[in-house]
Amino acid sequence: MDSAALDAMKTSLRGPVIGPRDAEYERTRSVYNAMIDKRPAAFVRCADAADVMAAVNHVRDSGLELAVRGGGHSGPGLCLVDDGVTVDLSPMRWVRVDPVARTAQVGGGSQLRDLDHATHGFGLATPTGIVSMTGVGGLTLGGGHGYLTRKYGLTMDNLIAADVVLADGSFVTADESHHPDLFWALRGGGGNFGVVTAFTYRLHPVDTVGAGITVWPVDHTREVLGWYREFLPQAPEDVYGFFALLTVPPAPPFPEDLHGHKMCAVVWCHTGDPERTGDVLAVVDEPARPAFHFTAPMPYTALQSMFDELIPTGYQWYWRGDFFDRIPDAAVDVHLKYGENLPTPLSLMHLYPVDAAAHRVAPDDTAWGYRDAVWSGVFAGVDPDPANAEVLRQWCVDYWEESHPYSMGGSYVNFMGQDERQDRVRATYRGHYDRLAQVKRTYDPDNLFHANQNIEPAPG
Repeated sequence: MDSAALDAMKTSLRGPVIGPRDAEYERTRSVYNAMIDKRPAAFVRCADAADVMAAVNHVRDSGLELAVRGGGHSGPGLCLVDDGVTVDLSPMRWVRVDPVARTAQVGGGSQLRDLDHATHGFGLATPTGIVSMTGVGGLTLGGGHGYLTRKYGLTMDNLIAADVVLADGSFVTADESHHPDLFWALRGGGGNFGVVTAFTYRLHPVDTVGAGITVWPVDHTREVLGWYREFLPQAPEDVYGFFALLTVPPAPPFPEDLHGHKMCAVVWCHTGDPERTGDVLAVVDEPARPAFHFTAPMPYTALQSMFDELIPTGYQWYWRGDFFDRIPDAAVDVHLKYGENLPTPLSLMHLYPVDAAAHRVAPDDTAWGYRDAVWSGVFAGVDPDPANAEVLRQWCVDYWEESHPYSMGGSYVNFMGQDERQDRVRATYRGHYDRLAQVKRTYDPDNLFHANQNIEPAPG
């Protein structure tokens, strides 16, 4: 970007425009995944929707690459683009709750903790992810699943409306009655169709929940995962539990004698009477005696932020994902093999339930392509040391390649990595891809918004 173009943006926007010569540039270009090292020509920190409109017009007319950053939590670093412009929504962190209508309108730069804090004061919540530093924008546009999914569906299933700046710089509100084709595509289609400056969500009564963590030695993975795959899908919708392979961290509530040991685990959330959580989860003894089992009533916001400090911003990440509708014995053996060989103490595998309430939405009602999936899996190599980047990558790729034959073929778009091919994008959207490509042609025919897991516009 030449200096004249940079100056033009600086004079026409309320928010700051940060270039490589500015003191805050290096800090601004850092993202959650330290494995990402990109150098944009500029960051436009938008103060409001008008700033976003102006920024999109400037970038488009200058012929530059464009990326969009909400919470900056993108694993593959899609919120940055070398030598282009990042439209940064981070100043747009605000939440307005209507406790009577049970809705919340949320700024596009907000994080889950902003939404959770604002709604929790009214005893309300909407389904989101499990790490409170995650941005609401990327999570919602990719689908969004977490502790409340079995009870209340995916994040996007609770989206009522979205304010969007389109590729031509215009502003629209998309909902069931206005731009319904765009609204359909936004629910699962990622950041392909515009910059969402505000989301409006439906809220549900959630206050104190029953939280729980159960861990077994990793060599019990066959028994535990064999039990979990049968128990969880048949459990009441008030019971949520994601399965994990992990190394026990040196932190509460785990006893010191378990610190550093490889384990299989289930992390629980019970949205029924939290005083009954212990009785509801007494079944954890069935597959094998746990090495540790913990339950307690807990504010939902505390459960949402439980893992934040274990995996802070600035670590090396390499991840891939897949959807699963079953976990055959051969797949269990793969999980045991890689769980016993976690390459670093923070590397992990999670299987998140996406059944129950998420299955009650019709397959074609949203762009999400896997309403018949039961679990969304992620394989993640994680470590603070850049010297381990290749070790993380290789473990993750090998694990994914051995487990992929037991998958449904596609992945949750937010668990796709930085080197996914176009055939993987198609597999993620299944039969919805062509319809998404038609919507893309309508709203972004020149593919301005392509710094994402990209859906190419249908031919004209």
